[in-house]
Amino acid sequence: MQSLWMIAASFLFACMGVCVKFAAQTHSAVEITFYRSFISLILMYGLVRLNGVSLATPHLRWQITRGTVGFIALFAYFYAITLLPLATAVTLNYTSAIFLALYLGFAGMQLRKGIMGALVLGLVGVVLLLKPTLHADQLVGGLIGLGSGVMAGMAYFSVRELGARGEPEMRTVFYFSLVSSVGAGAWLLFSDIHAIDLRSGLLLLGVAGFATVAQLAMTRAYTRGKTLMSAALAYSTVIFSSLFGMAFWGEILDASAWAAIGLIILSGIAATHFSRASPVEQD
Repeated sequence: MQSLWMIAASFLFACMGVCVKFAAQTHSAVEITFYRSFISLILMYGLVRLNGVSLATPHLRWQITRGTVGFIALFAYFYAITLLPLATAVTLNYTSAIFLALYLGFAGMQLRKGIMGALVLGLVGVVLLLKPTLHADQLVGGLIGLGSGVMAGMAYFSVRELGARGEPEMRTVFYFSLVSSVGAGAWLLFSDIHAIDLRSGLLLLGVAGFATVAQLAMTRAYTRGKTLMSAALAYSTVIFSSLFGMAFWGEILDASAWAAIGLIILSGIAATHFSRASPVEQD
């Protein structure tokens, strides 16, 4: 079952989150974003050349927009990981499926009653998840994590539009890495840059390496497996992140937080189901 590649992708994404949280002990979120993007840029350039994909694009504005929104989402996600329990940050980022459904509605796609129900369910889950975090630092982190979901949903919408215009996936990922590298690099000119030792270097390499391999596994699951099953299995990242959080940092979520996470997961799966372009497919 090709959809099971999503479990591997979810595990690797959770490993990336662990590396981000550890790397944040010595590096800022923008530094981590830069190294993740720059290493990915080098890897993607090699893949683009190896597969003979041209970097010239007739949709440069869309590529820059997607790259900019994706960069903001990535930075917000990494920053939220440094402030929140890993499972909470991951869950808030995964609200992207809910916001993608909203953007599709704004773009003219007719929203079914199922999507509206999913959006309401997701909103209830977000409120429940943020309610227990009344401390000022966690509330800020929660809002930043939610913002990463908002921006990620917008980035996925841009990817969808680029695909509809015939843009190769490798080219889109390359431009995302390029824009993110430039954006984070420019930001670093006005920020402190910390020296890289063996430990932090391996962690930063782990962030980029796990993310890149996870992207490949995720792409394989979506292109060769069943769409709905792959989308549902993607939420196993929350489970892996929770286990890692307990193992490395003693992060224990209470019953209210787990109930909220469950609602957000159900909402995301439902939103994915009802917003599919092809309602005929049965998974």
